[in-house]
Amino acid sequence: MPDWAATPRPGNNTDPREDEVMIGTNASGDRDAMRDDQHASRRICAVFNRAAAGYDKEPLRFSAFSADRLITHAGIKPGQKVLDAGTGTGAVAIAAAQIVGPAGRVMAIDMAEQMLDRTQAKIVQFGITNVDLHLMDAGHLEFRAGYFDAVLCSHALDLLPDMEAAIRGWVRVLRPGGTIAFSAFGEGAFEPMAGLLLHRVEDGGVPGPGKPLAPGLHSLAASSRCRQLLHDAGIPDSRVAEEQVGYHLRDAHEWWEVVMGSSFRDLVDRLNPGQVELIRSEHLAEVSRLAGENGLWLDVQTLFASGHKP
Repeated sequence: MPDWAATPRPGNNTDPREDEVMIGTNASGDRDAMRDDQHASRRICAVFNRAAAGYDKEPLRFSAFSADRLITHAGIKPGQKVLDAGTGTGAVAIAAAQIVGPAGRVMAIDMAEQMLDRTQAKIVQFGITNVDLHLMDAGHLEFRAGYFDAVLCSHALDLLPDMEAAIRGWVRVLRPGGTIAFSAFGEGAFEPMAGLLLHRVEDGGVPGPGKPLAPGLHSLAASSRCRQLLHDAGIPDSRVAEEQVGYHLRDAHEWWEVVMGSSFRDLVDRLNPGQVELIRSEHLAEVSRLAGENGLWLDVQTLFASGHKP
């Protein structure tokens, strides 16, 4: 068994009676919360499986930009063991692999198989030999404690049902002195287009259960919130840098590619085909009016939070 391997996680036992003990026999509320988390995780997975085909398109290049900046803020070094939590199509994992080199290793995890398939294709294409992919929930890690030198997460923490528990889990698998770093969208990210889209969809009526993913986009937009999450997870000293990684899109149609290749897609996929075409037409018309001489500005204000495990 490789040295990164986890001990069995609660809920993976073959004996259903042991499963029940792990869940807690006197806490029906805990069971309800677990079911809610599982349902939310399945929804996130489904959204990004559908978005995977467009995730690496040029209009969404902020993902690669953010990955490079996150790695810089984390101070990744040759020979380190790195966990990329919520790897998507591997922007952080592949960039980190180049830095840690043959003496290091990157474990990249995601719940969306279509995303991992695309990451695997890149690994094969570029001949990368120090990245391992695992289908795994970033909120429920299956690695043993104290293994990694760094845990990185690029724009995925705010998608997890329980961010506090997720960060505690990341800290658990860090060695003492190890680095935790994540990125989150700032308050102005994707505005005003995102707000216009949300209003259009709300006016059209959003069918289906559950809260859309996209409105939680700015849930970590305050640096104080990022620091508090890290502090509560056992990282007393942290820093948060805010940077703009945005750029100009050619036109409103490129903005629609951003929508369909990201968590915004969850809003659109809740509509029936007739609603989608109507809202798309109306939304792109109003977005087109925002374009200037250089095209349509895509604001991607981003927070980079990092700290070290004592």
